[in-house]
Amino acid sequence: MATATKLLLTDLMSGVNHVPSNYVRPISDRPNLRDVQISDASSIPLIDLKDLHGHNHSNIIKQIGLACQTDGFFQVKNHGVPEEMIKDMSSIARKFFKLPESERLKMYSDDPSKTTRLSTSFNVRTEKLSNWRDFLRLHCYPLEDYVQEWPNNPPSF
Repeated sequence: MATATKLLLTDLMSGVNHVPSNYVRPISDRPNLRDVQISDASSIPLIDLKDLHGHNHSNIIKQIGLACQTDGFFQVKNHGVPEEMIKDMSSIARKFFKLPESERLKMYSDDPSKTTRLSTSFNVRTEKLSNWRDFLRLHCYPLEDYVQEWPNNPPSF
């Protein structure tokens, strides 16, 4: 896909020395840092999922709901995903984003309804301002419905 305009932030950054205007939010849309409460990592809600399917189910669901309402995010432990699998997926993701631009762009789409797509913003077609990120969206459940859409490279994917 030869184009003068770079579609992904990763590729754009190699040729610029300033933040392009379509990534700069007006001051009125930026967080007012004077109003942000300073906290440390210990204040991020930590939810133990060990009994999610047991006697403590409703309490865990309440903890998740409260964390979403009050903090907007949370950490989990005892989620059941093996550490080795997390490391492998992180490694594969890094390999994917280091592939040549032409290979990565095979997965590019600006269609927000696609279940598997590489993009840089929620809806490139309608947004006036872009988000400062590239992402690879992968639907995973049920796996057999989506795995055929996933990238072929890197081969370990």
